[in-house]
Formats: sequence, C-alpha cells, structure tokens
Amino acid sequence: MTSEITTPVELKKMDPVFGQLSFDNHEQIVFCHDKDTGLKAIIGIHNTVMGPALGGTRMWKYANEWEALNDVLRLSRGMTYKSAITGLNLGGGKAVIIGDAKADKTPELITRFGEFVNSLSGKYITAEDVGTTTEDMDRIHKVTKHVTGISEAIGGSGNPSPVTAYGVYMGMKAAAKYQFGSDNLEGKKVLVQGTGHVGETLISYLRKEGAEVFVSDIHQDKMENMVSKYGAKIFTGADLYAADVDIYSPCALGATINDETVNKIKAKVIAGAANNQLAVEAVHGQILRERGIAYAPDFLINAGGIINVYGEIVKYGKDQAMKMTENIYNTTLEIFNFAEANNIPTQQAAMQIAQNRIDQRKKENAAK
Repeated sequence: MTSEITTPVELKKMDPVFGQLSFDNHEQIVFCHDKDTGLKAIIGIHNTVMGPALGGTRMWKYANEWEALNDVLRLSRGMTYKSAITGLNLGGGKAVIIGDAKADKTPELITRFGEFVNSLSGKYITAEDVGTTTEDMDRIHKVTKHVTGISEAIGGSGNPSPVTAYGVYMGMKAAAKYQFGSDNLEGKKVLVQGTGHVGETLISYLRKEGAEVFVSDIHQDKMENMVSKYGAKIFTGADLYAADVDIYSPCALGATINDETVNKIKAKVIAGAANNQLAVEAVHGQILRERGIAYAPDFLINAGGIINVYGEIVKYGKDQAMKMTENIYNTTLEIFNFAEANNIPTQQAAMQIAQNRIDQRKKENAAK
C-alpha cells in the first residue's frame, strides 16, 4: 500500500493528513517520536462512538513515512467496522511503528511506545500485530493498562492468532456454502498466501478437513515447514493470482486484489486473514461481484483476534471467545444474502450494516 503522493510539487499542494485519500473523518492522529530510542510511530484513532479504539500495533519497514501514514489510516478505519459488524462495544484504532522488527526493535523502544499509548488515557487500547508479540504487549503493560493480548500468566488472553484463524476458517466455510452449496471443504483446492501464525493455524484446519492446500510465502523455510507438518504443497506456478484453485486466501499484507490482479483471479471464493485486501474497495469489490467471485469481507472474518482480546476488557474466557468467533459463519452468510438482495458488493454490504450500528449508537449517545 503506497501513498498517492509522488512528487515534491504534490507534497506542497496536499495537507499531510486531512488530504490523504485514506483519511475518513478520523478523530485523532498521533505522531510519536523519541530521539533516544529511535521510536517513530503513528497512532490512528478513527472512531470512538461505540467505545474506546482498540487495534494492534504493527511494526514494519515502510518505504517512507507517507506509506506508514496511509497504512495506519486504512487499518484504523477497518477496525471501526470490524468491531461494529462483530457486535463489540469498541471503536476503531491502530498504530504503526516505523522500522524493521527484527533489527530495530528494542525493549526501550517498545516501552517508550507504551508510554505514548498511556498518554491517551484509554482512548486507544493497543494489542499485537505484524512485527509485535505477546512479549511486547507484556512490556507495554508495565507502563499502561491500556493494552490487550498480554500473556495468560499475567491475566491476559495470550496470542490472538489461533482465534483469528478460526474466524477466517468459519468465514471461508460460509463463503463456500454460499458459492458451492456446501460448506464441506474436503477436496477443495485452497491457496493460502502467507504462512505466519494465522496462516499456519488456518492451514491446519483446512488439512484436517481434507482440503488440498497450496502455500505461498516470501520465506522458503516457512513453506517447507507447512509441507512437512501438514502435507501442504508449495505453489510453483508463474502467477499466484491466476492459480487454478477454488479458494484464494490472502493471509499476508493487504491490497493484493488490485488493478493488476483482480481480473486474473480464477478462484470462486476469496476468504483470508489479511486486512484491506481490496486496494480500492468500491472498484475492486464491484469487479469481484460482476465476475461472480464470492468475497468474504476481511474485516468481518478476521475479527476473531479482536473478539479474543476484548475478553480481557469485559472478562470472558477463551471458550466464550471461540463461541463468539464461530458466529462469524452466520454473519458471513447474512452479509452474502444481504448483498445479493440489494445487488451490491459484499464489502459494501458489510460496511453498510456496520455503519448503521454506529449511527444508531451515535443517536443513543446524543439522546442521553
């Protein structure tokens, strides 16, 4: 995901935040910098109508600061709709730390970031994401209570990835039910792009059901691990997006469904864990609809993680989190049926339902 700003002339003409194409009436953008630790981070708070803005912290080696800003704007907006469509009393927020998690992350940097989170007095609650870990959240917990996804040993819910994967699995089965008439994935060819914590757990579920799983990842050793552990197959074709499979499951970074790929896709179902899979929601969502491809909205089916960490706030356990995550199956079917009845893309349908809930809460709050 790259910024639309490309030249110095354009930089002078466009406001740094309010002019961004990804800016969507965000309530607050916080730029965090600490010279001593090298911390450069951005916290995006999109909407707090439903409750405090909860969302993970991503550490990534962005090409530039504009790319980082665009990412946090898109991600925080997605969290608003994710919580709303899932029925959680949470708003949408996200944070990004600019840097290579393997080379630049230090205990001091993470602690300093936690202090910035604490300065927001609970308006933003953080959690782990790409490039951060449960251990990082435990460290942040030492300087602020506004963090989730901490270790079970200190009262948290632990790594949310397994629950996230279960939700994606439920959403995928629902999409298969809608598209193929059955949610049985035995024999279905599924291409999983990205074999991190969520992708691996998803592969485990798929293989247990008898699906034929192909994997793609930038790390060869991870793919080979999926072959040895689960009997997956490494995708060796020339074009990932033109793969002759039933289901495409993007589980790495977003915007893989874009102008270059959307018309290549042969899969009849798209259901994955990655955030912001559609590069331009209105455009690419409509193309998928016209091509008869069943797209399970990412912010709906990858909500298991936030359901899991929300339990730390309202005090429910892992069993309840899994039960709530299982309901993603029913919600996904509702979205497909609503989209079909209204002749709109599934992404638009999900966002419309989520926005209706936000608007209703806003009215209730105003009436108090």
